[in-house]
Amino acid sequence: MTAYQPPGEPGAATGPAHGSGPARYDAVVLAGGAARRLGGTDKPGVRVGGRPLLDRVLAACAGARTTVVVAAPRPTARPVTWAREEPPGGGPLAALDAGLHHTTAEHVVVLSADLPFLHETTVDRMLGALRTSGRDGVLLTDPGGRDQPLVAAYRAPRLREELALLAGRHGALAGLPLRRLTAELDLTRISDPVASFDCDTWDDIATARARIREHGHVLDEWISAVKDELGIDLDVDTRGLLDLARDAAHGVARPAAPLTTFLVGYAAAQAGGGPEAVAEAARKAVALAARWAQESTSEDRPSADEQQAPQGDVAPDATPDTRPDAG
Repeated sequence: MTAYQPPGEPGAATGPAHGSGPARYDAVVLAGGAARRLGGTDKPGVRVGGRPLLDRVLAACAGARTTVVVAAPRPTARPVTWAREEPPGGGPLAALDAGLHHTTAEHVVVLSADLPFLHETTVDRMLGALRTSGRDGVLLTDPGGRDQPLVAAYRAPRLREELALLAGRHGALAGLPLRRLTAELDLTRISDPVASFDCDTWDDIATARARIREHGHVLDEWISAVKDELGIDLDVDTRGLLDLARDAAHGVARPAAPLTTFLVGYAAAQAGGGPEAVAEAARKAVALAARWAQESTSEDRPSADEQQAPQGDVAPDATPDTRPDAG
């Protein structure tokens, strides 16, 4: 399975810094469903890997210029714009229409709030396919080949056009199924059984929680959860930090590993933060660990260079004259 990646206040809107240039897009996340198969539980707030499902989806569309969540406001790990369909609970088309009113980008990513394994790379893949295809949208299909219109990227003008036609034809969008919309669009379909996995039942939740603890994925999941919890949006060389911890544990002492990585992080923060600061602090700590390990294997004997070093005014090759008549 593909590996996956500051608490905000409800009502805060994303700024233009999140997306710019030709890759700019907006995102609409539908998070107001009734979750009947979960017994009415607040599905977007259900935690998988220590993070609410909604926060996991918001991380996948972190590159959006504006992210709109159609639901009642709540605390989220990333700032969003909140919207509400009319009437509340009016269904996905009404929710999508409400969300689109807060977007201006030509391309819009439309997502449900129950996708535990959606990753930013998948969002980028859909957007790339949309830009090159010339079609109305790109959506994922599940393992059974069924369309997942809430894991998709669309041309926003086409969505608005078709939603307006449907509203005029039926008098309102409330209660209409999504297939009424997608049937009118020219779509590209991409099979992705992992990213399209959604959580409709408690069995799905259990499956998702088990999957992220599989060897090879749990570390990425944990790091993503910690960054969300601490309000850190920083990509660093995880493998390099693990190698540093290993060197400190083996070359110094086992407790040196967590203490060293903590100090590297602190030093990086003091230097202004950012991946470059982390890399520089880690480089220095790795070099120190190597020197420490080298000393521990030298049995306190001077190195070859130290043995040959001059002592005061004595020439390197001079030897004491021990003859009895030596002056």
